[in-house]
Amino acid sequence: MAQTLTKSQLKQRIRDVINFPKQGIVFKDITTLLQDKQAFKKSIDLLAKKFRKEKIDLVVGVEARGFIFGGALAYKLGVGFVPVRKKGKLPYKTKSITYALEYGNDTLEIHEDAVPAQSRVLVVDDLLATGGTIRAVIDLLKSQQAVIAGVAFLVELKFLKGKNKLKEFEIYSVLKY
Repeated sequence: MAQTLTKSQLKQRIRDVINFPKQGIVFKDITTLLQDKQAFKKSIDLLAKKFRKEKIDLVVGVEARGFIFGGALAYKLGVGFVPVRKKGKLPYKTKSITYALEYGNDTLEIHEDAVPAQSRVLVVDDLLATGGTIRAVIDLLKSQQAVIAGVAFLVELKFLKGKNKLKEFEIYSVLKY
């Protein structure tokens, strides 16, 4: 039954929250899609269909909502899952990258042995906005000699032009606003 939902119907399951996290922002709340079992399944099925033939070795999910989609997608594709976390959250030796945000800097980390050289990875997050976080994740993965097989999102906010920071990669977004 999940196969019968259209992308338009998936969009209807995402709630707009006005003025969150600050005045003037319209936040795309995906929790309403996640709690709908048919919509969540359809989202994962669409992501998997797009990348099924790409010979993915690992799915890399970005903290925190990227874990939701990344874990489910890795399971669906029959591959391993690697989390990229905020600084200090991983228990073993890590590689890190610090990148600029509009309000300061942030640091992301990955276990140093999580991605063998030349592994084909699919990077997954819930939403593409300005592209800064995903660009940092890709740079971190490239430092481990990973091959970026694709980058995937549930939602893309096209007006923020995040794709401009990711031009050399195949980008797939299930839903675009």
